[in-house]
Amino acid sequence: MGIVERLRAAGCVFAEEEAELILATPGDHEAMVARRVAGLPLEHVLGWAEFRGIRVRVDPGVFVPRRRSGFLVERAAGLARAGDVAVDLCCGSGALGAALRAAVDVELYAADIDPAAVRCARRNVPGEVFEGDLFAPLPETLRGRVRVLLANVPYVPSGEVAFLPGEARDHEARVALDGGHDGLEVLRRVAAEAGTWLAPGGHLLTEASDRQAAVAVDVLEAGGLEARIARSDELDATVVIGTRTA
Repeated sequence: MGIVERLRAAGCVFAEEEAELILATPGDHEAMVARRVAGLPLEHVLGWAEFRGIRVRVDPGVFVPRRRSGFLVERAAGLARAGDVAVDLCCGSGALGAALRAAVDVELYAADIDPAAVRCARRNVPGEVFEGDLFAPLPETLRGRVRVLLANVPYVPSGEVAFLPGEARDHEARVALDGGHDGLEVLRRVAAEAGTWLAPGGHLLTEASDRQAAVAVDVLEAGGLEARIARSDELDATVVIGTRTA
């Protein structure tokens, strides 16, 4: 059985495209196909993902950047100016920060609590990457200076993680997926501190599901930010933007 047939039999909808990518990637192609057939995300098999026109390294266990997150980067790029301080919080592979830096010449910092994600991000991010819980590892010199805060926090409710596709549920770190009882617990923690890290007029951008968006607005407003919702039907993406107005 050929590679395409094996991938198709394993349920890979885009078997032909995946076979081409595997064969174009240096390495043991037989082992790569076997890992893909076993259910590993294609990006973990290849060791990389394409995101907004750049190739980012994605190590095993690290959150795979979603195409819809390109909308968050697009909105962030529209708010950033060259030389601005930008932070990619809960950065995972660092794909969002790297894509923002490719679009706008910002001064970039990133942080994640997962050591595997931090090791991966340090290969992708053209800036400093710190390991720790949310804002805790960031240099104090950034406080009050952040113009753009990418906070793509986990937002899947704990009770729904088990219903995610196996590629995410079984092969990505739970800390990158589980947002607590309603999916917004991590965002609440971010919003509670964001105002002290943002510069006046600075922006926090976060993803949410459609059904969470209105509550996410309330969360950001409770943190003292002026909040609004942006939506992309093309990417099926919802971004909530909070701005420090004082």
